[in-house]
Amino acid sequence: MSTVTGLDGCATSCVHPEKVALATANAPGAEELSRVASVFKLLGDPTRARLLYALLEAGELCVCDLAAATATAEATVSQALRLLRASRVVTGRREGRNVFYRLSDAHVRLLLDVTREHALHDGTAR
Repeated sequence: MSTVTGLDGCATSCVHPEKVALATANAPGAEELSRVASVFKLLGDPTRARLLYALLEAGELCVCDLAAATATAEATVSQALRLLRASRVVTGRREGRNVFYRLSDAHVRLLLDVTREHALHDGTAR
């Protein structure tokens, strides 16, 4: 009887030193990986993701507009924005008593676009 090898394992155990060297040469350090994981954790919350996609579409919104656009309580929006601002994912601009929020830069817009495209990708040719 033959042994069945799972698709996630190596059929024959061997290491390719040149590939390992490439993979480790520019690998992010622990601190950088921690920052990257933090960004993904922010996107992992549906409420925060909804707020970010609202900002992606509208450009700039105040807390009231974000709450209305996402059907979320203003207090929840404020708390989510506090986390997003602390992680430099969004920035705010004060106008009188209101603060208008927007995505902090093109990297955040690109991350949201690529993430959405990946989530909608079904593996078929287009």
